[in-house]
Amino acid sequence: MSTENLPEETYGHINSAFCDGMATTVTAVHHFIWRHLYASKAAQTPASKLKVVTPDKESSMNTLWQEEEFEQICRRELLTEKAADIDTTIAGKKHERKRYDFDRTMFYENCFWNRRPDGIVINKNHRALYIVKFKRSSDRNKDFLGVKEDEANEKHKSIIEALKAAAPEWKFEQINFVAGRRATVVEDDFCYKLEKLNVQEGEKYKILLAHVQRICEALDALMLSYYQKIHGSSGADATTSIENIGEQVYL
Repeated sequence: MSTENLPEETYGHINSAFCDGMATTVTAVHHFIWRHLYASKAAQTPASKLKVVTPDKESSMNTLWQEEEFEQICRRELLTEKAADIDTTIAGKKHERKRYDFDRTMFYENCFWNRRPDGIVINKNHRALYIVKFKRSSDRNKDFLGVKEDEANEKHKSIIEALKAAAPEWKFEQINFVAGRRATVVEDDFCYKLEKLNVQEGEKYKILLAHVQRICEALDALMLSYYQKIHGSSGADATTSIENIGEQVYL
C-alpha cells in the first residue's frame, strides 16, 4: 500500500512525507539515519581502495563535475551530450511546464545536472564509480526490498546510462541501502552491499548493528515530535538531550 493513501494519523502516514505536519521531521529523520550510515562506511572503507565523496552532504552533478577527478572520468561536454540522448523521458512537473515548453533541450540538461545523488564512491584503481542511495520504505509486505530497489534505480537510471555512454572504459553501478519504517533491515542484502564497497569483513556487523540502533533512535524521535505537535509540549528531556535532528526533535 502506498503511504500516500494511508488513513491520517496512522503510523505509516505519520512516518511519511505525505503527512503535512510531519514532512519536515520525516526528512530530517531520513538524513539523520543516512549520514550516520554513510559516515560509518567512509570510516571503514580503506582509503587506498575507495574514495568516499561528500560524506557530510549531498552534491549536485553540476557541483561534482566542477572537480578535476570527475572531469578525468569524462568531460562535462561529452556527458551533457550523452545525457541529452537518454534523459528525454522525464515528464515536466506542472510548475516547470513553461520552462519545458520554452526550451526542452535546456530543461533536460538542467534536470540532469541538478540531480543530487545521496553519495558517490570512486575506485580509481579499478575505474569504478558507485552511486549510493538510501531509501526508507513501508515494510508491511515481504517484497518491500525489491519494490524500493526498483524505485531507487529508476531515480538515477539516466545518470548511470549517460556515464556508461560517456566513459565506457569505466564501471558505473548504483548501490541502494533500504530500511523499513519499522526498523527492518535485510541482513544479507545490507552486508552484500557493504562488501561491494570494500568494507572489511569484521566491520560489517558492527555497522549493521549501529545502523539499526540509529534507525530505532530516529523513530523514537519522530514519534516524540508527533506528540509534541499534538499536545503542544516538548517534555523535560527534549531540551536537555545531546543532539537536535531538526524540528526541535532531540535525541
